[in-house]
Amino acid sequence: MAVEGGVAAPLENGANVWSDEAAESAFLAEQRDSGTPAPPSAVAEASEEVDSKNALPSLDELVKRISPGTRELMDELFRAKFIAVRRVPKKALKEK
Repeated sequence: MAVEGGVAAPLENGANVWSDEAAESAFLAEQRDSGTPAPPSAVAEASEEVDSKNALPSLDELVKRISPGTRELMDELFRAKFIAVRRVPKKALKEK
């Protein structure tokens, strides 16, 4: 594992190395002490209202809305695999 100054650095093969729990905790504590706001939690709030009046479209229907060129590029860059359709609270989306 390659670590430079407490920060994980890419390995020779270009892969990134993720921090362990202790390094993550130390980083978050340092950010709190410096007054930097904490990053948003990855866990969505269950109490948030979600518009469930409309039925969700099928996964196949949504995938068909993506142009073939874009799907090909996503597969090439990210090996993207569409697995489910889920509602996301509006609060979790970025606003312009």
